[in-house]
Amino acid sequence: MTRPRQPADPPSLTTTVPRQLVHRAAVAETLPTGWRRTSADHFTVRAQWPRAHGLHVSPDWTAYDPLLVVETVRQAGTLIAHAEYGVPLDHHFVLQEFHTLTRPKELAVERLPAEPELELAFTEVQYRGRRPTGARYTARVLRDGAVVATADVGFTCVPAAVYRRLRGGRTPDTVTALPVPPGVAPAAVARALPADVVLAPTAISGRWQLRVHTAHPVFFDHPLDHAPGMLLLEAARQAAYLSTRGTRAPAEYEAHFHRYAELDEPLWIEARDDGTGVVQVTGTQAESAVFTCRVGTEAR
Repeated sequence: MTRPRQPADPPSLTTTVPRQLVHRAAVAETLPTGWRRTSADHFTVRAQWPRAHGLHVSPDWTAYDPLLVVETVRQAGTLIAHAEYGVPLDHHFVLQEFHTLTRPKELAVERLPAEPELELAFTEVQYRGRRPTGARYTARVLRDGAVVATADVGFTCVPAAVYRRLRGGRTPDTVTALPVPPGVAPAAVARALPADVVLAPTAISGRWQLRVHTAHPVFFDHPLDHAPGMLLLEAARQAAYLSTRGTRAPAEYEAHFHRYAELDEPLWIEARDDGTGVVQVTGTQAESAVFTCRVGTEAR
């Protein structure tokens, strides 16, 4: 008797992780596709980079922007904090330090979406009772087995009630962002659209005002009561382009975040090119430093 043929094994299917685990509202902005623990405090996170993106792929669709690496590393760390260390979903994450070094020549867009793997090692995990309150982690970002970036990140996480006290009643509903001033030319900061320009010129050379457009679908994927770290890093990126007159492109970011960047106060971005390909960027608000960032660049 002939046995009926069994259906072939279905192909391996891929989807993104739940968007809530990486603090994204849009599935389209969710990059990790899975993870596994490899040993104590060591994890591998899989991700996918789209071939086209409104912000993190070059206008001609040939290259991934190094800030896509930053966002992927950020999401991977948030994912592991929630999924493996039990940080509740309502906790707020506060970036303290973010250092990433990329190899832009390895970030070309190819015929299929890139599927990097991130090797994460969590260190200095801090607890209050059984609940983590912060950590550091390092990441190696591999593409087809080759290292394309490394990163070192420090963050804290606080419960929603504590966050509300820290913010003194400031919420997305109670804070109104300043009017958005006219920006610099998009081409000067390697952007295609005026809406993606985050710097407005001032009368002082090497000084710009941060443009905060809370309707931006990437920087403000969901309502916030402050300017997010990725917007500040984009400001550092654009300041580096302007400081080097477009002759060099960012490849490394070493950022330190000191306080929340408020939406209803002007934030000033200042940059200084030291002549060696390194641009020092400082963001200040009410004469107090919000963040500093050393941007390493490469010739374009």
